[in-house]
Amino acid sequence: MELFLIRHPEPDVPEGTCYGRSDIGLAEDAGVAAARLRGILPAGIPVYTSPLLRCRSVAEHLSPAPAVDARLAEMHFGEWEMRRWDEIEKAVFDAWVADILNFTPPGGESAAQMLARTLAFIDELRAGEAPAAAVLTHGGVLRVLFAHWLEVPPRRWPRLTFEFGGVNKVNLGRKDLRVEYLNRK
Repeated sequence: MELFLIRHPEPDVPEGTCYGRSDIGLAEDAGVAAARLRGILPAGIPVYTSPLLRCRSVAEHLSPAPAVDARLAEMHFGEWEMRRWDEIEKAVFDAWVADILNFTPPGGESAAQMLARTLAFIDELRAGEAPAAAVLTHGGVLRVLFAHWLEVPPRRWPRLTFEFGGVNKVNLGRKDLRVEYLNRK
């Protein structure tokens, strides 16, 4: 199956803000972002999207009826949402960094929980009949998926960078993965 995994365009939020599951808009027009993506995506491809506005608004310009799936939402950072990263208590932040896969921010979810729901979505998608799909999602979702597929240890996750508005194409076989390209714009 060909998957076009797309990170939403840049959100309208101050730099340095933890925004995770917060439903914020885009810094650019969603129609303009969708027009760029149309130049990369195959015509008529099924479109799946996170329910968050920064993804959904673009998906609605790509397809008359994109499939909205909550499993594609960004990680829920709980009490950290919409706070500046440098305002989070250092000891708690350091505990997260030390165990980025399993640590759960207060009132939020862990990266392991996000990975489990995202893999369930991918498994369901692969079980369907579509040979290809476009998936609008978030940087955290992409990071845990690629880390899982490529067996990247959590301490190396910060090296996995997915650009705003970038398209990442993979071919998922039954037992293998082929990365075609990353961060195409």
